[in-house]
Formats: sequence, C-alpha cells, structure tokens
Amino acid sequence: MEERTGAQLIAEALRAQNVEYMFGIVGVPVIEVAMAAQTAGIKYVGMRNEQAACYAASAIGYLTGRPAVCLVVSGPGLIHALGGMANANMNCWPVLVIGGSSDQNQETTGAFQEFPQVEACRLYSKFSARPSSLAAIPSVIEKAVRSSMYGRPGACYVDIPGDMVNAKIEEVKVRTVSCCPPPPVGLAQYNAIAGAISVLKQAERPLIIIGKGAAYSRAEAEILQLVESCELPFLPTPMGKGVVPDDHPNCVAAARSRALLQADVVVLLGARLNWILHFGFPPRFSPQVKIIQVDLCAEELGNNMRPAAALLGDIRAVVSQLLEELQKKPWKYPANTEWWKTLKDKMASNAKMSKAMALQPALPMNYYTAFHHISQLLPKDCIIVSEGANTMDIGRTMLLNSLPRHRLDAGTFGTMGVGLGFAIAAALLEKTQGSGQRVVCVEGDSAFGFSGMEVETMCRYKLPVVIIVINNNGIYSGVDTDTWREMEKMGDLTNIAPPVTLLPDARYDEVMRAFGGKGYLVQTPEELRSALQESLADWDRPSLLNVLIDPASDRKHGVTQICLKDTQRSSPAPPLGAYSICNRAVWSISRLLC
Repeated sequence: MEERTGAQLIAEALRAQNVEYMFGIVGVPVIEVAMAAQTAGIKYVGMRNEQAACYAASAIGYLTGRPAVCLVVSGPGLIHALGGMANANMNCWPVLVIGGSSDQNQETTGAFQEFPQVEACRLYSKFSARPSSLAAIPSVIEKAVRSSMYGRPGACYVDIPGDMVNAKIEEVKVRTVSCCPPPPVGLAQYNAIAGAISVLKQAERPLIIIGKGAAYSRAEAEILQLVESCELPFLPTPMGKGVVPDDHPNCVAAARSRALLQADVVVLLGARLNWILHFGFPPRFSPQVKIIQVDLCAEELGNNMRPAAALLGDIRAVVSQLLEELQKKPWKYPANTEWWKTLKDKMASNAKMSKAMALQPALPMNYYTAFHHISQLLPKDCIIVSEGANTMDIGRTMLLNSLPRHRLDAGTFGTMGVGLGFAIAAALLEKTQGSGQRVVCVEGDSAFGFSGMEVETMCRYKLPVVIIVINNNGIYSGVDTDTWREMEKMGDLTNIAPPVTLLPDARYDEVMRAFGGKGYLVQTPEELRSALQESLADWDRPSLLNVLIDPASDRKHGVTQICLKDTQRSSPAPPLGAYSICNRAVWSISRLLC
C-alpha cells in the first residue's frame, strides 16, 4: 500500500483546492510542509516576518479571489501572524493560515512553544480547527478554503501538530475531497431592486460610493455602465479606486467632503459605513440622506444607518439587476443641475490649491511636489501600494488609478506595515502571470520601518518592485538635522525628542543596496524624476528611492509653521488632535530651544 505523510497530505489537499501560493517562515515542525508544497507545484516565498507573510498571502486572496497560504511555526510564529489574520478579516480578504504546533502527546506538559493556538485564532478568523487524524486533513483543508471565500471572505486557521507532519497513513484510508467551487452568487429581491430605483430617481443630489467590495466582486464593467448610463457622480473609497477610472469625468473624489455632506441619496456599493465614511453620521453626512445599500453580508445592512433600500447580494450581480430594471424605463440624471455645478466648482478649487503647492520651488520638497512628479511618470496600469499617514492620504488624491484592484493600502483596519508584503504578493502575481504591469510601493518612512527587511525577500526572488520612501524624518512630522543635533547636545533624547520623531535623513536607500537592489538618495525634483525613470526601466531587480522632504510639510494648505526662533516658552500648546500632532511636536521642540 502506498503511504502519505502528513506534510504530503497537506500539500496535495491545498493543490486540490487550487491553492497556488504559499508565504511563510519555516522551522520545526513545518519545514517538510513547505518542501511538500513545492513538490506539489505550489510556489513558496520565504519571508522575513510572519506578519508580512500573512499580509502577502491575504493580498493574493484579494487580487485573485482564492486564498493563498501563510505557513508559520508554533507559538511565537503563529502569534506574529495574528496581525495579518486580523487585517484580512477586517478587509474581508480570504487567506488560509497553517500553523505547526506542539506534539499531541506533549500537550499540557510545557512543550516547546506550546500555546493554545486553535483557541487563540478563533478571535481572528472565521474558522479555526485541528484535524482529528491524518485521514481528516483533506476535508479540513477544503472546509478552511471554502470558509475563507464563502459569505463575507476572511481568514481561516488550520493547526498541524508536529507529530502529524511526518506520520504516515495508507493512501486508501484518506478521505478524497473534491475542489470547492467558487462562491455562489446571491441576487437581491425584485421588490428591493424596484424600491432602490424609485429612491434613486427622486434624488436631487445623488452620489455613488464605490468600495473595495465592488472591486473584489469584479463589478467594474457593470458599475461603469451604471455611472455612464445614468450620468451619476461617483466617489471611490481608497481601495475602490480604479473600479471606474479616477480620471473619469464623473469622479468627484477631489470634492469628497462636499459630496458626502450635501448628497441626499447615496448608493453604497460594497462599502461599509465605518470610520472611513464617517459612519454616515452628521456633520460629515446630511441628517436627511437616504442610503441605498448593496452588500454581500446581511449583518452589514443597516449598520449605523437604516437604509432606504437594502439590497443583499453579490455586488456585480445586484448592479446587473439594477441595470436590467433601468433599461425598462431609462433614466438619466441631468447634467445641468446645481449639484453638478457645486461639485465641479469645488473640484476646480481644490485642484488649483493642490497645483499651487505642487509647483512650489522651495527645497526640501513638500508632499505635493513629490507626488506631482511621481504621478507624471507612473504607468497608468501600475499597481500602487501605499501606506503611512500623510503619505497615504495625500498620495490617494494625487496618484490616480485606472484599473480595479490596482491600489492596496492600510485598509479598513488602518494597519501600518502591510506595504512590502502587499507589494511582494502583487509583484509575484505579475511575474508569474506575465501581465507586464509595474508594482510601485509608496511608503512613509515610519511605515517602511515596520517591514523594511522584506527588501531582502524582494532581492532574493528578483521581484522588481519600485519602493518610494517619502522621508520626513518622523511619524506625521519630524525635525531637521540641525534641530536634532541641538537636541542631542541637551541631554537624554528619551526625555527630549518628541515621540513622533525619527532619525533625520535616514539612509533607507542603503538598506536596499546592501541586498543587491538599487538605491537612490533623492533631494530635488530632478533627482526624483531621474531615479524613478531608471527604476521603472529596470525589470531585473527592485529599487528604493529615499525621497527627503521638508519635515514640516503637511497635508493642509497654509498651515502655520512654528518658527523655533520666534516661539516663546509661554506659548500655549496646540491641541492634540489628528491634524495638530505635527505642529505640537515642533512646539515641544521650540520650548526646549528658546
């Protein structure tokens, strides 16, 4: 009788479920699992941190619709991956985490890295289980893959005790399990469709909001038809960008606040009324706004606001239903309304303000100057990965997307450190599928620090990611080199340096060079353009552009800068809020130096 080891059963079960990619860090007891996966034809990418490995695997799930695997060792290895599992669950992305664990006969004895892993993962996943036997491995793997994709997608966990990995079983005793099909497509009720159209046709100031759920459901063709056939303004959420191109004339992202505040009917396509959309609450939304909510998850309907129409189903299928009903009695929102005029005037005003900041000749550059030049050179079909505070927020408005699922960022959970893992996943897909699209990872200097060692992973696998680090020496805002040196003279930096500061002018470009990639120190627009052009032309190795900008640069036009020489010790501290942390840091330094 032919026998199979536990490692072989895991690998073959994954391949039977059309799992193609595995990311992880190996060690006892999962080394053999990774080797068996490669033998089965699964591509394995060894990472430098389990969190980054889980971020990469979850990004594959979002980009392809089918989960990848994050493979981790027991105890601390799994615990490190929990951040990635939580992020995938909050983003509604399918991912499967497989963790080695202590031998079953050593449970409760204080075994090496013993930890209640199945129980711990239940808080961070949709499904968490340990196979009861070798024979049950294929069925547990199938259920985990299916659970990760069906309903609201998310993370699932399978625990593999160390003594299962090399144990053997006769092949005839293993339960055969077929590949689970794609998730079933749900349709909204007809009455709900008719009710939604009735509400929409009565709107004076309609607005479509496109979420990443719409991108995940591959609804781009249908939503574009809805926008153009009804001539409706639309606003993408951060990862909803590109479902309809950002440069489409109906995109009102440049007037986001005005659009949200004054819309009287909002069609919510695969977006949640959470913190990203201010919960749908006043004063960011009108108290009288009517919501037409389209979502895959029944529990999400009515969350924070009761919708005027609730459409439960797959985004692509439901939008097709809306289009079919609208074709019976065609309707188009007039182009000459006061609403369109208001939105276009606000967009023009904001564009003028951004352009003025982008064209400032002063050095160091500000955010807008840097993004202005980057935006002019990026290919329209590139995948943009972005994270950071100001870097991500300003970059979202200036770096446009033309294609769906071509922007990956901190997402619903606001997770910093996702960037390099996401970029590795996207670059691996581009390399294996041969689409010829570049992956550009735009990082704040603080965000880069969370997973900076993954540049070695990029170099090892020859993934030609272009990393752009927007370096302002801090979290939100830093200080310049002269101020840092003055602080160093004053004593212990743990008592003096504001918590938001990082080492000024850190040479992140040298980190990339150390592993064989290309690194550029960028201080002027000319250097930025030259370095980016060279990097985009190089398909053989990754690059990192370390772009030094003004530490006092801010997202707001006309923010008052605090002069260290003129500020008095008696000046009151600015309030500690989301937009004043930068100035408060400078204020605290000024008190020390005056």
